[in-house]
Amino acid sequence: MRALLVCPTALLAALLAVSPHPASAQMKLSPKATAPGGPETRYFTSIDGLMDGNADVILKETRQGKTVTAAVLDVCYPVAKNSDRKDRFVVNLQVAGQNLTGTTQSLGEKSPVSVKLLRKQSGDNFEFRGQISIGSVVTEVTSPDNSDLSEKEFQDNQTSDDGITPQPKDFTDVSPEAIAVKVKLDAATEFLKSLKGQDVEVTLASLSVGCDALRAGEQTINMSVDPERAGALLAKFKAMPGVTAAGWTAGMTEMDRTIRFAAADWRDGDKLNRDKLATAVAGVLSRTLSAKPVSQNFNPATGKLKLVFKRPNQDFPALELTDTIEVAGLVSPDKPGTTDKLMLWIGSPATTTADESSGAKLRLSDDATADEEGDQPDDNGSIEALVKELKGQRWDADKSVWK
Repeated sequence: MRALLVCPTALLAALLAVSPHPASAQMKLSPKATAPGGPETRYFTSIDGLMDGNADVILKETRQGKTVTAAVLDVCYPVAKNSDRKDRFVVNLQVAGQNLTGTTQSLGEKSPVSVKLLRKQSGDNFEFRGQISIGSVVTEVTSPDNSDLSEKEFQDNQTSDDGITPQPKDFTDVSPEAIAVKVKLDAATEFLKSLKGQDVEVTLASLSVGCDALRAGEQTINMSVDPERAGALLAKFKAMPGVTAAGWTAGMTEMDRTIRFAAADWRDGDKLNRDKLATAVAGVLSRTLSAKPVSQNFNPATGKLKLVFKRPNQDFPALELTDTIEVAGLVSPDKPGTTDKLMLWIGSPATTTADESSGAKLRLSDDATADEEGDQPDDNGSIEALVKELKGQRWDADKSVWK
C-alpha cells in the first residue's frame, strides 16, 4: 500500500535486503530450463536488507545465456519508518558488464531515485552490492546470497484472490452484510468521497494501499452494509467510474452459529418485520441466559442487531453485582435476490460485571488473560433453542447442506 521525506535515514537504513513479495517468499529454484540461443527471463523477489526488511522488491532480468541484456528493478517501500503508506519506484537499469545503473523518480512522492549495483554470479548464487539513493538518503547495498526464479515460477506465485464474489449462489461462503469493490487507484479517492454521509461502514484497513495494489493499479475497498440494501448498492457501485469488480465477501457470519428458517411468519407483506423477529430472539435468549432483556436495536448502516440483557451475578450474591450481557446478531435473506428463507446469525455472548447497587460502589477490573478471553462462555444451548423456536435448520459443514 507509499516517499522518503520522513525519517529518511531510518527508512533506508538497510536498503536492499527486502522482505519477500507476499506471494513469492524466498524459494529455491527448480533446475533452469534454458532455451538454447534464445532470451530467458529470470526474477529475484528478495534482495536481503532493503529498508530493514520492510520493502518489497522485484528485479526482472532478461538474459542471453549468462549475459544480462536488460533489467528492471521494482521496489515498493514504506514512505517512513513504521508507516503503512507505501511508495514505489520502477527503474530500467542500464547493463554494462556486471554493473546495473539507472535513475528515475518514485511514483507517489516524486523523490529522485538513483541505483548503482554490482552483480556477481557464482553457480546458482547471485551477489548484489552497491548503492540505492532515494531523495537525499544513500543506502549501501550488501546482499551476498540470492536465488532467482523462472518466468513460470514467478507468475505462479503472483496469483492473488481479492475475495470478491459478484454473484454468490447463497450466503454460506460469503457474508450478507460484507461487500467489496475493486476500483482503479486514480478513481479510488472520488469513490471513497462518494461514500461520505451514506449508511455504509468502510473497513479502515482497506484504505491502506499495499504493494500488490500499487503494482496492479487497483485497490479493494471492504465495507459493511445492511443486507437489505447490499444488492442495490452493489449495482450502483458497478456503474461508478473506475470500478472493475464488486460483490460480496467474507464478514461477520459464522455458519456454525447460523440458522435458516422460513421467512413467511416474519414479514409484513414483502418487508421483514425486524422488531418482531428481534423480540422473539430476545425472548429465547432471555430464557437460555437466565437474564432480562434490556434493549434491542439494529445498526442503520450494517443492519447488525445488538441485544442487551442483565442478570444478578452469582459469583458473590451478597454483593449484589450485575452481569450485563451483549449479544450481536444479523438477519438477512439466505441468498441474493428473491427467496422465501431467512438467515439468522447469533454471536457468542459477551458479559461484563459491575456494581449497580445503590450507595457506594465496588470497583471491579477484569484481569482475564487473552487466552482466557478467547474461550467463549457457554451460551446454554441458545442456538439449539433458537432453531426450535424458529423451526429452522443448521448448516452441516461436512456435507455442505442445511440439515
